[in-house]
Amino acid sequence: MAKASEIKNGNILRFNGELLQVEEFLHRTPGNLRAFYQARMRNVKSGKLVEYRFRTDEDVTIARVETNNYQYLYEDGDSLVIMDNTTYDQHNVPKNLFGPAVKFLKEGMNVIVAFESEEPIMGSIPGSAELEITYTEPAVKGDTSTGAMKNATVETGAEIKVPLFINIGDKVKVDTATGAYVERVKA
Repeated sequence: MAKASEIKNGNILRFNGELLQVEEFLHRTPGNLRAFYQARMRNVKSGKLVEYRFRTDEDVTIARVETNNYQYLYEDGDSLVIMDNTTYDQHNVPKNLFGPAVKFLKEGMNVIVAFESEEPIMGSIPGSAELEITYTEPAVKGDTSTGAMKNATVETGAEIKVPLFINIGDKVKVDTATGAYVERVKA
């Protein structure tokens, strides 16, 4: 157990049976009233925002979270199999930890996963991925209006919009957060 005064931004608390990550933590002293801490926290599982006022001497439970780099090996139903880069231990983690960016995950990529007492609670993949185009319509001659885009399928099966000059076999950099085309990768 820790006191509320020991909480810092980024800490993960076990609060009312849920895991909450502290986004903002402020000390308030309103006039001649008692001081308190105002916390804005986000539920790790649901993403829901929670606001709470802690007394300065209130007991809180700060969760021990271990964050590590792992290598993504393969997909196994609704989970992903990852391997610890140092111990070579393999873990199954739910796909939904990575959000919609999971569709750009390629075998062999490094991912970051946070565990709280052997339970995976958060995951993130790199901000961009270099993927090969497996299917796209050929560009039509004369159809070169500024900023024109066409649909393309990348090697992971995800569909993105790319400029008309991109062809099958080209490698492109994709922003994993938005799914937007960034640039063509030079061979």
